[in-house]
Formats: sequence, structure tokens, C-alpha cells
Amino acid sequence: MITRLAPNTLRAVPEQYQGIYVHGTQVLAPKTLVCLSGQIGVSPEGETREGFEQQCFQAMSNVEALLADAGLDAADILRVVYYVTDAKFLPTLSNARQVRWNQGHAPAVTTLVVAGLAAPDLLVEIEVTAAR
Repeated sequence: MITRLAPNTLRAVPEQYQGIYVHGTQVLAPKTLVCLSGQIGVSPEGETREGFEQQCFQAMSNVEALLADAGLDAADILRVVYYVTDAKFLPTLSNARQVRWNQGHAPAVTTLVVAGLAAPDLLVEIEVTAAR
């Protein structure tokens, strides 16, 4: 069972982020714990998607495929680290998270703006820890 950590001794999560962010998560004695390597916006055929939004949704699809392979789904995500190459992408990232992974039980989230990723055409990378 996943417990979302949001003590009243910390600043409350703003309403618009409550479905996609929580200060922390806890899981006691998981049967399955999965740590995914960072997923990028490259299709199963090896095609790098065009633009930030398409790369973001492809990376999310890649995460979902890996979770499914382990018998998990997006509801089991404990922690997500997003790496983006430009702060101008943050509103699009927030929207993608609202559309795709807003299931009423937010994961712990860290978002970093980085100088670059493994290849110059990559704009986002998503790293996930999940458990059930």
C-alpha cells in the first residue's frame, strides 16, 4: 500500500498540482519494487519524436510499457524525476502530467532543468520508481 506524505507542518500543495505532486510517498513491504532508467522520447522503432510535447508523451508511453511488463501501472508510481532541457517546456510538462498521470494519487516529484541529455535532439527524460 502506498501512503502519500503531506504533513500539515509543510506548505500545502497548491490545488492545481494536487493530482500530480505530493511531498513524499511511502510503501511498506512492497511485493514489487521497480526502478526504471530514464525514458526518452524515442519510439519502439527508434524514431525520436518531434518537439517537446511529443517526446514527453512518448517517454510517458515508454514508462507505461515498462511498468506493464512488471505487472504495474501508472497508479503504482511512487517517484518521478523529470529532466527538461529548457524552462520554457515546464508549462507543457505540467499539462502532460495533468492529462496523462493525474489519477488522484500523486507521486513524489522532482523536476530539473538541465543543459542537455544524452543526445542533442532529446528534450525530456523521465525516471520513475514504482511499487505495489
